[in-house]
This record gives sequence, C-alpha cells and structure tokens, in this order.
Amino acid sequence: MKIKAAVLEAMGATAPYAVSRPLKIEDIELAPPGPGEVSIKIAAAGLCHSDLSVINGDRPRPMPMALGHEAAGVVQELGAGVTDLQVGDHVVVVFVPSCGHCAPCAEGRPALCEPGAAANGAGTLLSGSRRLTRSGEVVNHHLGCSVFAEYATVSRRSVVKIDPSVPLDEAALFGCAVLTGVGAVVNTAQVRVGASVAVIGLGGVGLAALIGAHAAGARQIIAIDLSDEKLEQAKSLGATHVVNAGREDALAHIRELSSGGVEYAFEFAGSIRALDLAYNITRRGGSTVTAGLPPSTARWPMPAVSLVAEERTVKGSYIGTCVPSRDIPHFIELYKQGRLPVDKLLTGRLTLDEINHGFDLLHEGRAIRQVVVFE
Repeated sequence: MKIKAAVLEAMGATAPYAVSRPLKIEDIELAPPGPGEVSIKIAAAGLCHSDLSVINGDRPRPMPMALGHEAAGVVQELGAGVTDLQVGDHVVVVFVPSCGHCAPCAEGRPALCEPGAAANGAGTLLSGSRRLTRSGEVVNHHLGCSVFAEYATVSRRSVVKIDPSVPLDEAALFGCAVLTGVGAVVNTAQVRVGASVAVIGLGGVGLAALIGAHAAGARQIIAIDLSDEKLEQAKSLGATHVVNAGREDALAHIRELSSGGVEYAFEFAGSIRALDLAYNITRRGGSTVTAGLPPSTARWPMPAVSLVAEERTVKGSYIGTCVPSRDIPHFIELYKQGRLPVDKLLTGRLTLDEINHGFDLLHEGRAIRQVVVFE
C-alpha cells in the first residue's frame, strides 16, 4: 500500500534542517508482512539523537532510508506464524529485534542480538527482507523500524504488546528513551537505594535516567548539562543538585557536592568531553556508565592505572541492557503508578511535515522529546 514516510536520501546535511530539508516526505510503497512480521499503524514516533546521527553522518547507514526508530502504534495485519498478537493490539516498537537463538539472546541479553545488529546495519528487517520501495527502488529500514511513517512493517520481534490504556504518544518514548535511560540505571549499573548518582546530558534519555535513579531510591542525583533550562527541568524531576557543565570549576564543584565523587556517573551526551567528566567525577570503587553514541572515530584517553588502583568500572549500556518484553511492561506499570513520570519528558507534538524543524530544535538543545503524531 502507499504510505507517507520521511525518507533520507543522503547523509551529511547541515543545519538548519528546516532549510536543507534532509528528510523528504514522500509517498512510498509498503509491502504486507511476511512470515514472522506484523504491520502497524503508527500513532506517534519520537525524534531522537540516534536519528540525527544518521542525518548528519555520524552513524553511517545505507541510503536511501526511511528514518525513525522510537514509536507506538496499533497492529493492523499479522504475517504467517504470528499467533501471539491480534489485530488491534497496542504495541511499542523496539529498535533491536532479538532472534532468541544467538549467544547473547541465549544469555538473556537480547539488546546484543547478533542477527539483529547485522540486520540493522544492513537496513533490513530481521529476516533480511525489505518491505519498502519507491518507484521500484528499494528503500532501507532504519533499525528495523522506519516509523516516521503512517504505517510500518516490522519483525514480530521488534514489538512489545502494551496496556491499551496508555496514551500512545507517551507510550512511544518507552521504545528508546525510557528503555535506554531507565535501563542504564536499573539494569546496567544496578543502582542501589541510597546511592549517589550523576547524570550528564539531559536530553530525553538522560532525563529518563534521572527519573529512573529517583525511582530506584538514589539519595543524591546531580544533573549536569550546558542548558540552564534543562537543569531547571531536572530539578522538577528529582535532581537534588544541578551543575552547568560550562562553569570553569564544574569538575571540582561536583566532586565537592559528592564528597569526592559519585558512586555512579552516567554519560548520555555522546561527547568525549562528557565521558571524561563522567569518569573524573566517579569516586574510587565507583562505576562510570556511558550510553552516549559519539562518532565511530572518537577516541577517549583514559588513565588506565586508575582502573586497578581505584577499582574503577567503566561500562557501556545499549538499550539499557534491557529485555524489552520484560522491561517495557514493568516500566509502564511504574509510569501508571506515578513513579516514572515519562509524560513530563514529552515537550512537543509535530506533524510529519514539521519533522525537519523538529530536528533543528533537537540539534539546538531546545527540545527534550518531540513526537510526530499521526491521526
């Protein structure tokens, strides 16, 4: 069927994106679901820095590509062999499909699924198929999702069924921002009640981590960013202290606030300077967790001796070390109880035609999480 979608023809566009218009809103063909796949009517899709990193070329992907990886919607059609979903079910889209059979999946680490990573890099669904075309030309899938579109065909293993009472524009955030941010706190770091925490980079993922740390019972949460506006929002979400990373004495000030360093420091800015700051504000014996995605050429010079002499830990976190089929329902239940106020991360609703402007707001740090909404 014909659908409207945001298609990226080539990477490397420069801001302002409202002028360069890297994403073209086009009518393209969406094929019905094959075996083990489902088609979804997209209700809302979030704008994320991972999308922006493809637009600007920091994370190269095959072109042309229909972008978007964070969304929620309603199941429209089931492919052969899909028996555990029904038409009309509400689902959240997950940007790494898990095969269930490779070594990471067998170890309970579906975020590291090897076939899923290979398919994402190739611009296909988990099966290796592509369901998008434009005048006979193949259009690649973004992370198996391509949800800046009216409809999407995805692997069954790319969706998680959710409670239909949850507003779908808010549910969309659980597919990336919440999984990555909250998951980094509760799964990757396993923050303890009473711990001290610092969060660097207060976009949608960073603020999700902040509310996750608050829900986990951290006694001290230091929020760090270059934007005073985001720091004010962090206060309203449970930060006990806020620090503008641009101040000359930021490192010394944070170490003073935390009596020598925090037990857990999280970096979500995708910047080597931010990662270095996170490491240097982590106390002896503490853990530094990074979920930011800098360009693949970025390198971080680290004082290696401190790993041993101070028993330090540095950990990467991808999709918050989550098991999406387990964690999304759990996180949604916490949201319904008021313990994860995900709705407060949503700062704008856009039409598909406004998407390039939305990426300008994201690039400039003037938005936390915006969603494209479809009627």
